[in-house]
Amino acid sequence: MKGSEAIIRTLLEEKTKHIFGFPGGAVLPLYDEFLNFKKELRHILVRHEQGAAHAADAYARVSGGAGVCVATSGPGATNLVTGIMNAFMDSSPVIAFGGQVPTALIGNDAFQESDMMGITMPITKHSFQIRDANKIRATIKKAFTIALNGRPWPVYIDLPKDTQSNEVTHEDKDTRIPGFKPVTSGHPVQIKRAAEMILASERPVIIAGGGVLWSCAAKELAELSEGLNIPVTTTLMGKSCFPEQHPLCLGVLGMHGRKCANHTVANSDLIIAVGCRFSDRITGSVASFAKGSRIIHIDIDSAEIGKNVRIDLPIVGDAKNVLQQMNEALRSAAKKKNTAWAEKVALFIKECDCDIDIKGSRIDPRKLVFELNKALAENDIVVTGVGQQQMFCMHFLKRSRPRTFISSGGAGTMGFGLPAAIGAKVAAPGVDVFDFDGDGSFAMTIQELATSKEEGIKVLPLIMNNAYLGMVRQWAELFFDKRYSGVHLKRTPDFAKVAEAYGLTGITVTRDSEIAPALARAKKSDESVVIDVHVLEEANILPMFAAGAGHTEMFGGCVKVKGKLY
Repeated sequence: MKGSEAIIRTLLEEKTKHIFGFPGGAVLPLYDEFLNFKKELRHILVRHEQGAAHAADAYARVSGGAGVCVATSGPGATNLVTGIMNAFMDSSPVIAFGGQVPTALIGNDAFQESDMMGITMPITKHSFQIRDANKIRATIKKAFTIALNGRPWPVYIDLPKDTQSNEVTHEDKDTRIPGFKPVTSGHPVQIKRAAEMILASERPVIIAGGGVLWSCAAKELAELSEGLNIPVTTTLMGKSCFPEQHPLCLGVLGMHGRKCANHTVANSDLIIAVGCRFSDRITGSVASFAKGSRIIHIDIDSAEIGKNVRIDLPIVGDAKNVLQQMNEALRSAAKKKNTAWAEKVALFIKECDCDIDIKGSRIDPRKLVFELNKALAENDIVVTGVGQQQMFCMHFLKRSRPRTFISSGGAGTMGFGLPAAIGAKVAAPGVDVFDFDGDGSFAMTIQELATSKEEGIKVLPLIMNNAYLGMVRQWAELFFDKRYSGVHLKRTPDFAKVAEAYGLTGITVTRDSEIAPALARAKKSDESVVIDVHVLEEANILPMFAAGAGHTEMFGGCVKVKGKLY
């Protein structure tokens, strides 16, 4: 068989059912072969390669497997880079294929040649270039192994055109990866020490990150929390790993997190961090972060432990395995329920209750999230774009099932929402997938409405349209004396009419009373429906702390005192 057939057969062996891509000359042999496998492997034609990478990313996050995307050489492959970088920052296992000029022309600056090995080196777990058709199967299998084992991360595979066309004559079957042996279980001594520290603490708190979701450790996390009455806060990447209606749930912490989460962490005497990397958006000033707390840091990537904050007890391992070990160690110990601490935290959570129906002559973004909360089924998925809408969603939206909230964290990639929603819907066709987006972010990848229409993939973009690049405008207001520069988008375009131009339904909402009917109509539709909601132009997402400030130095925000929202 030819190399192109070997590529597809290996993908099928790895249980790949969908691939997101955009063709070009350097991948024509592969695309020609797709025609022979249409029943086994569905190719989804996006309208921009960035969309392919974001769709594959979200597909991975929802399915728990690897997402696969493909582009041609040169600009096609470089257009994947933003999506690959997004997957890298958020630890998502994407297998990205890029076409390449024939091997004899590599290094000659041939037409549409780009050094993707060099470009992707800093933003992938590994990059391969396959120059021999006999090595295709072994290389792709190695890529899946690397992407899915240990810390999940993207892998890039460079495909010279002649490698796809050449015959496979003596297939290389060696899939060993020397030196690649991820540690998946915690050291027994460290587990014992962790149990002792937890039992000795009076004010423990759990910080749960995206690693909890990737390792499917929600059940083990709940057992640890409920067994000892330990409150749980999550990172943006960890949102949905612990039910946000739970009495021990503090919500998301960090720059735009909840005051009850940040202040609980600040007043704790022990932090149990699971699968998080203590990014600057979580810690604020590292010097002042949780100064009175001891920290147990559990992560499958040893490089993350101690990288950003000082650690008292490191445990390297998969979150699910380590939590199982810790729960087992704690079962036989004399348990202390931390009742007084849990009751104090519960009062703070109640004061920070954000589930309030805010009405007015103009639509408050919080009202939009309030109505979305009511419209969502338990298994529905919310994907967000990047900007104010993302932070409103992070702060006020409540999810109770793992993998039902998908967002761009470390990269903060505008344009992520719509193509990611498409990928999420392909991975979970039986639920509604909302893209909670902003007018600026949505416009960056709006062309993927064509993908939704032509591929029959129903997603529900809900646009928080404030006529601004909202987050940049907010920072300009708060930190640059309201000197707005390059942030006013006005109301261009008319998103409802754009949706109609793509053959879809568009709804414009300008009053509070129109939100719920629009959501109901969209859910009943057989196709994608774009809901353009005109909200207050200069509403801010608060509370927040400034970049570099302490995580308790929050101002503004959602605190209820005697029934009034502040």
